[in-house]
Amino acid sequence: MSPNRTPVAQLSGNGQLVYGCDYNPEQWDRSVWQEDVRLMKEAGVNLVAVNIFGWAELEPSPGRYSFERLDEVLDLLHANGIGANLGTGTSSTPAWLTKMHPEILPESAAGVLAWPGGRQAWCPSSPRYREHALRLVSEVVQRYGSHPATRLWHVSNELGCHNALCYCDVSAAAFRRWLVVRYGTLDALNSAWGTTFWSQRYSAWEQILPPRATVSTNNPTQVLDFHRFSSDELLGYYQAEADLLRKYTRVPVTTNFMVAAHIRNQDYWSWAPHMDVIANDHYLDHRLDDPKVELAFAADTTRGLAQGQPWLLMEHSTSAVNWQPRNIAKTPGEMLRNSLTHLARGADGLCFFQWRASVQGSEKFHSAMLPHAGTDSRIWQEVKELGHILENLAEVAGTTVKAEAALVFSWEAWWAYDQESHPSSDVRYLDQVHSLYKALWESGITVDVVAPGSDLSGYKAAFVPGLYLVREQESAALADFVSNGGHAVVTYFSGIVDENDKVLTGGYPGAFRDLLGVRSEEFLPMPPGQLLPLDTGGTASLWAEALRLEGAEAKASFTKGHLAGTPAVTRNRHGAGNAWYIGTVLDPQSLREVVAGAAAEAGVAAQATTAGLEVVTRSAAGRTYTFLINHSDEEHKHPGHGYELIVGEEVSTAVVIPAGTVRVVRSSTSAPQTTGRITGLKEDESD
Repeated sequence: MSPNRTPVAQLSGNGQLVYGCDYNPEQWDRSVWQEDVRLMKEAGVNLVAVNIFGWAELEPSPGRYSFERLDEVLDLLHANGIGANLGTGTSSTPAWLTKMHPEILPESAAGVLAWPGGRQAWCPSSPRYREHALRLVSEVVQRYGSHPATRLWHVSNELGCHNALCYCDVSAAAFRRWLVVRYGTLDALNSAWGTTFWSQRYSAWEQILPPRATVSTNNPTQVLDFHRFSSDELLGYYQAEADLLRKYTRVPVTTNFMVAAHIRNQDYWSWAPHMDVIANDHYLDHRLDDPKVELAFAADTTRGLAQGQPWLLMEHSTSAVNWQPRNIAKTPGEMLRNSLTHLARGADGLCFFQWRASVQGSEKFHSAMLPHAGTDSRIWQEVKELGHILENLAEVAGTTVKAEAALVFSWEAWWAYDQESHPSSDVRYLDQVHSLYKALWESGITVDVVAPGSDLSGYKAAFVPGLYLVREQESAALADFVSNGGHAVVTYFSGIVDENDKVLTGGYPGAFRDLLGVRSEEFLPMPPGQLLPLDTGGTASLWAEALRLEGAEAKASFTKGHLAGTPAVTRNRHGAGNAWYIGTVLDPQSLREVVAGAAAEAGVAAQATTAGLEVVTRSAAGRTYTFLINHSDEEHKHPGHGYELIVGEEVSTAVVIPAGTVRVVRSSTSAPQTTGRITGLKEDESD
């Protein structure tokens, strides 16, 4: 475990903000390299990731190494003041390796072999793959561990993006070994998995398999444990590379996380302590209703993984990607807004995939800092503009985001929540998380994203969306927080099962029943499109419960049908604090009203904002930096005083943010305004 994280700004070479990219010189003739470096300097690039997919280049045949081209690239970068985020080159196997050892290839749950020809064609449990990969790492680190260009070691790349879950016989054996460590005895495993159901009891470890495709549904705890095992297995692989690197070098070591809406297979709460630098890759996902809000959530989550300290955006895009059904190009100014949103929410470095757009391969239509159109392009001008802006914002490096509210997020709960045979396939964990986060975002409330069971004593409010799976100590931590004066908002289908996916009996919401002062005996999901009116004037959809009050008060109730008079939103006094329960899917306006009202009741400061204006603050040493990101087509004004860093002007009472632009105001004090009392719900009663 890494005891001390490396300051991200240190990777720039001069203690300022990192501006970088993935660089793949092996795709280009040497004659292009000099121009690349010249243009990098023109743009302000100070860190490039190289050798990410370099295995076949460095080891063209077993045990024969060729380092001349990489030597030349690293020397060229160093001579021009550009540092290297040096990849170990192990992320994709060379063709000779899978031909020599086809047992390395991963298998799907249905037993279908994943053939080479793409990337990550390897089983995370394969000892043969690890043997060859670590041999390459040893050669690379001994050659470049003290090279002056090397500022960061980049283990593999996006571990688990394509091969996180392998169901082959090698993985099955590794899974069994993991289960022996976790449970110790078959009796303990049988009890945890509930194998008395459907005659699934195991009498020998060798009988246990990964949750391969069956004729019915799988054992849900077996599926959950396989996700845990798979995350741990990839983490173990990362640690094997990292340990080898640290044997020969003092350069910090990391890998790029994928905190994003479409990636869920790694529990990064368990990975983060092992990183010298927390780094994330993020791309706008146009399959979502509001990609910019998901971007903000991913940035806040990455900051949570970094325990509030600055982190590195290892990859994002200047414009379109290549892997979505419709690869939407970014509009003028959107790249700048996206980039500075990450910066506002704690990043001290912004890097892109990639430097020069490829002309071959499956990513040839993925945008880059230097597009196919070359320097005579809008993208190139925006790339240079961003580099100039980062120079103006250099003093922001090392500052942090301070939040008064926390949002509890769990990869384990995600794995368990979205399984088969649940009350409704129309409700999904991440939908809950995103909708609650969006309500906070639109209310101007900045949150820290934290793991279940985290110490909440430094916060005034905690928001808990869909925490379906929860351990006893995790629910106790939330109850203690409220009892000591904190405020909590918990949403439906929370507290239902323990860590073994075993239902907590006595009525829902199980682990949170006493805290919330409510009891539900049955879930009542609804078909899409059906709306139930509430006595607040709002509506509910998709989910309802046979909820009754056991100490709590109703803040919103259903008004029609057999649910008429049944509570939908409640509040309970618990010790010195209040706990809210949202037992349905509220319409967006009603959800904002509950969230903003609960936050205001807790005394959480909210930024005074208007629709389309995102306001986030970083601070340190008596200085505050307010990021004003205008996502709208209209000019906005925001109250403030100090000095605006992007255009360089004094601000006396308010700053003007033109449509689609960003402004950053430095001031010596910060006095954010709070939102008003809750509206649209029943009037509060005296406590």
